[in-house]
Amino acid sequence: MRSQSIRYLILPGWQGSPDEHWQSHWLRSLPNAQWVAQADWQQPQRGDWVAALERAVAAEPTPAILIAHSLGCITVAHWAANAPPASRRRVRGALLVAPADVERPGCPEPLRNFAPIPSALLPFPSQVVGSDNDAAASVPRVLELARLWGAETALLGDAGHINVKSGHRRWEQGFAHLFRLQNQIEQQARRRA
Repeated sequence: MRSQSIRYLILPGWQGSPDEHWQSHWLRSLPNAQWVAQADWQQPQRGDWVAALERAVAAEPTPAILIAHSLGCITVAHWAANAPPASRRRVRGALLVAPADVERPGCPEPLRNFAPIPSALLPFPSQVVGSDNDAAASVPRVLELARLWGAETALLGDAGHINVKSGHRRWEQGFAHLFRLQNQIEQQARRRA
């Protein structure tokens, strides 16, 4: 997949992604990458976050790959469930890293308005990357979300929430998951041709 023919929309989770977060590194590293900026990172509102993603997707006709972390993954699921067909067709795939289970017991109050999590198949290829010790989503829950969304799954050992706190700053290894997704997209495109 030629990078000039694709744009990368990066969706941070609750409280955003600081400069040392892997998403910030990827923003600087990937060609045609841009943030999906949110008006309020501290008190996220599902409707506002989904609308921001729709604006970013609809802003230009160039096909997009979504790169989401944590609450950003749940935002993608909500957007995909209700987006206009023309917008959904612009998204070629989604890399969903450490999805936050906003239905779990003890979920922080600011995230609860994102429940219930959509259970529909995503209308594009997707990869869910989770961890076997992420407090934001248990392994069974990560596997269930991936199954519901029709996503391929990778579980990392002892990776926490795959963020700065768990030692994932540049996360160069994460590019392997992005490349796997891009190969999946290309194979699907060849089958349809």
